[in-house]
Amino acid sequence: MKKWQDDRIGSAISGNNPMVMAELPGGFAVYGDVQFLPGYSVLLPKKDVNSLNNLSMQDQTIFLQSMSFLGEAVLKGTNATRINYDILGNTDNFLHAHVFPRYATENTEYLSKPVWLYPSTYWSDKRFQYNPNRDDVIRKKITKALNEFL
Repeated sequence: MKKWQDDRIGSAISGNNPMVMAELPGGFAVYGDVQFLPGYSVLLPKKDVNSLNNLSMQDQTIFLQSMSFLGEAVLKGTNATRINYDILGNTDNFLHAHVFPRYATENTEYLSKPVWLYPSTYWSDKRFQYNPNRDDVIRKKITKALNEFL
């Protein structure tokens, strides 16, 4: 049986992606599967495309504007110092925008560098996997901020 993780965009469109916080004009704001930076979120598009360039210019603009809305909501819902935005597509062949809160309390070895330079084990370490008991306080704050934008 297919899991929602196997088709994140399709499951968001169909309402079966439990990580969706809100539907924005340009996509779905979802809470990240890993939370080594509490509040990490992702924007998924409303169309299953593999690149920003596969959207019309108008849809690109709406997607990027929604990404900034999500960044504002993450900033509002956390005590982050700043937000890092990242659209890569090198590993997962579907459009998605990473929204990373950055904190003054991060290890200085990582704070001045891209999130991707954290040890790769952070993405699979069970202690950083989404845990509703730990993570839903921030998730609810971000969702509330998103709903205020809407």
